[in-house]
Amino acid sequence: MNLNEGNMKTPRDMNTSASSWFKIWFDTSFYHQLYGHRNELEAKNFVDNLLSVLQPSSSAKMLDLGCGAGRHAKHLASKGFRVTGIDLAGSSVQQAKQFERGNLQFYQHDMRVPFGRNYFDYVFNFFTSFGYFDTDEEHSKVICNISQSLKPGGVVMMDYLNVVQASGNVVSEQQKNIDGVEYHISRWMDEKHFFKKITIDLQSGEPYEYTEKVARLKKSDFERMFEVNDLALQGIYGDYDLGDFDINHSPRLILVAKRR
Repeated sequence: MNLNEGNMKTPRDMNTSASSWFKIWFDTSFYHQLYGHRNELEAKNFVDNLLSVLQPSSSAKMLDLGCGAGRHAKHLASKGFRVTGIDLAGSSVQQAKQFERGNLQFYQHDMRVPFGRNYFDYVFNFFTSFGYFDTDEEHSKVICNISQSLKPGGVVMMDYLNVVQASGNVVSEQQKNIDGVEYHISRWMDEKHFFKKITIDLQSGEPYEYTEKVARLKKSDFERMFEVNDLALQGIYGDYDLGDFDINHSPRLILVAKRR
């Protein structure tokens, strides 16, 4: 897919609000170091489980929305599908580009800006790559962009944390040492968000601090956004093995919806 195909816009169209913490944090070397342990095998198994349920045609066009360094997109492409990955973090996109080939392309792009119309058969949003924005309107705008980017009958999969289960299992303090870098992690929540403050001590100079903020979006919130954006819920799962969703115990809220 060409970056401008289907009305996709370039990074200069992005909102550059100073409150957008993710624009800074996700582009740091500290972020990649802290989360570099993410499990490639888990990602492959989850993709395989989804494909066994969705049964996409071999010619399907797929979007990995918030693709990060491309671990899910590259496995989708290995199955022969035409895959596009987009992410706001330029450093992640640069990492992902090493995997590009004829049926796999990556671009830097803000999901709040439209990324195509009637183009994709499937849109995947993996590993809570959503819920970072300041307003409900911004979150709903992304769902609108997803719906518009899908062909009629196209499918979106949203992989979000289960906020009910997560609310009862907040680890308030945590320490990690990775290659001599000390990470102190503090977690808390309010009525609408989860917060995670990462303090990075390099043992020289002042420590760095970054604070993640993720919306406590429930199943009903997604259902509301889907309904107003012509998306019909098709399935709900609670883990990466696609087990049944249990609101009190499932670690994930995985939603599959189809554009009407």
